[in-house]
Amino acid sequence: MEPFQVLSSNVAPINRVNVDTDQIIPKQFLKRIERTGFGQFLFNDWRFNEDGSEKSEFILNRQPYRDANILVSGRNFGCGSSREHAPWALQDFGFKCIIAPSFADIFFSNCFQNGILPIVLPEETVQEIMENSESDPDYEIKVDLRTQRVWDTNEEVVSEFDIEPFRKHCLLNGLDDIGLTLENESDIEAYEMKTF
Repeated sequence: MEPFQVLSSNVAPINRVNVDTDQIIPKQFLKRIERTGFGQFLFNDWRFNEDGSEKSEFILNRQPYRDANILVSGRNFGCGSSREHAPWALQDFGFKCIIAPSFADIFFSNCFQNGILPIVLPEETVQEIMENSESDPDYEIKVDLRTQRVWDTNEEVVSEFDIEPFRKHCLLNGLDDIGLTLENESDIEAYEMKTF
């Protein structure tokens, strides 16, 4: 997993509440066994017409939003089924951070397990970021995990965010469950060498 420390990016706004995992990655695309390749199907029903052509009005089909690393959306993001494919698809598309007023619990945890930083900010701050990014496609914000701050280039929007220390440690160091286990590799090897 890649370490997450500081991220500067333009913002892709999805101005909707209750964005569920079935919309993030529809069920017909869950047949893959690896974690990659899901980004092309992200928000499939919102991004594409039935013939496979892009819907020009959808935000992720327009530049520079399609290259954004930060997604901002309404409350209860990631609700619905608990599929881990949802953060896989978001990450594969290029998102490293998601900002919303609230997240579904399982989705929130799955983000951390997959190297995505989900940030909870007050609804009025999220709305301000969303409006700024909708009116200015080049609008950028900066996320600093070390100081737990978010701000835009004009420093008009500045906010701090909370994160559990353990999750912060894991993201800063790029540690998933396997990486955490390998931090104790010498102790594990010593234990394995013991004869009982």
